[in-house]
Amino acid sequence: MTPVSPLELVCHPAAPDACVRRIGVAVTRDADGGLGLCYRLEGALDGLRIPVGGLPPERLWAHTCFELFVMAEGGEAYREFNFSPGGQWMRFDFSAYRVRTDSPAMPAPQLDWRRSGDALTLALTLPASALPAGALRLGITAVVEHVDGSHHYWALGHPPGKPDFHHREGFILALPAPTP
Repeated sequence: MTPVSPLELVCHPAAPDACVRRIGVAVTRDADGGLGLCYRLEGALDGLRIPVGGLPPERLWAHTCFELFVMAEGGEAYREFNFSPGGQWMRFDFSAYRVRTDSPAMPAPQLDWRRSGDALTLALTLPASALPAGALRLGITAVVEHVDGSHHYWALGHPPGKPDFHHREGFILALPAPTP
C-alpha cells in the first residue's frame, strides 16, 4: 500500500466558501492497483445542502458531492467519479477533454459516509478494475452546494479562469504504478 500524505483542497477564488473551513483527503494505492480515498469536509454543515438520495445519477455533480478524476500518466482519456452523501455514485468516461464515451460496466466502489458534528466524511475504495493500469494522474475535487443554491468548487488546484475540474492542469496528484 502506497499512502499519500493528507492533502488539502482549496476553494476556487471566484467563490469563497463561508460555510466550509477545510476539505482534506488522504489517498492510498494498493499493491493490486486499487485506490482508497478518505475525504473530510469540516464546517457549518447546516448551511449546506447535503443530498440524502434520490438524485438523478448523471446530475450528482450539480449538488454537494466529492469527485475524483483519473487518467493514465501521459494519456488523454480519463474517468470521472461522483460520490453523493446520499450514497449514490456515478462514473463518466472521456476519450479526451470533455469528449464523453460509453462507460462499460464495473464493480461498485465501497462507500462509507459519516456525518458527525461539523464533519462529513467519505471513505471509499475503488478496485483496480475501475482504474487505468500503471502510473496515474488524479484530480481530487468537491462541489459544495449551500442552502441558498450557490455552489463552491474545491480542488487540489485550479487552472486559471472559471472552475473546470476536467482541465488537464487540475490532474495534479501523480501516483506511481503499483509495486507488488
